[in-house]
Amino acid sequence: MRKKIGATLVALGVAGATLFATGSASSHGYTDLPISRQKLCANGTVTGCGNIQWEPQSVEGLKGFPAAGPADGKICSGGHSEFAQLDDPRNGGWPATRVTGGQSYTFRWQFTARHATSDFRYYITKNGWNPSQPLTRAALDPQPFLTIPYGGKQPPATLSHQGTIPAGKSGKHLILAVWTVADTANAFYACSDVQF
Repeated sequence: MRKKIGATLVALGVAGATLFATGSASSHGYTDLPISRQKLCANGTVTGCGNIQWEPQSVEGLKGFPAAGPADGKICSGGHSEFAQLDDPRNGGWPATRVTGGQSYTFRWQFTARHATSDFRYYITKNGWNPSQPLTRAALDPQPFLTIPYGGKQPPATLSHQGTIPAGKSGKHLILAVWTVADTANAFYACSDVQF
């Protein structure tokens, strides 16, 4: 009898540790329109991504961007060293979604855990940005080009909203999407490479 109880407790402990290790306790969301770096890793389009391939929804860091949040050069990973591959510019070689400046675009998030939400903000790199360098605040236009207030509501499992891609851009750029959680100290970050 003791062996059965002991074996059951060990099995429960292993299951709990596995759940924790896979990030399910901290799973949340990512963008797939335009496709984010973490989604490109998860779907196998980009290889050599490390753990992010199993956890595209887990790029979570402190909120308050750009005044707070992940450090420069670590923005795409949310400041998580285990997701550092997202900060690697790969010499500008990340696949890019084609966009047209001045036109409406559908931005889409996929959620694995839905949280009360303050807002969604979208930033884009300045003209002259170097796509072979890690992302810094100085490389971004200082104001988001799109802000979607969400009033503390929980989003559905998939959320789309429309916005206008900034005009006057050409070549390769990066869009940083930030999902700000209302009732925690954190936000979620997603970097999407785009080509004008």
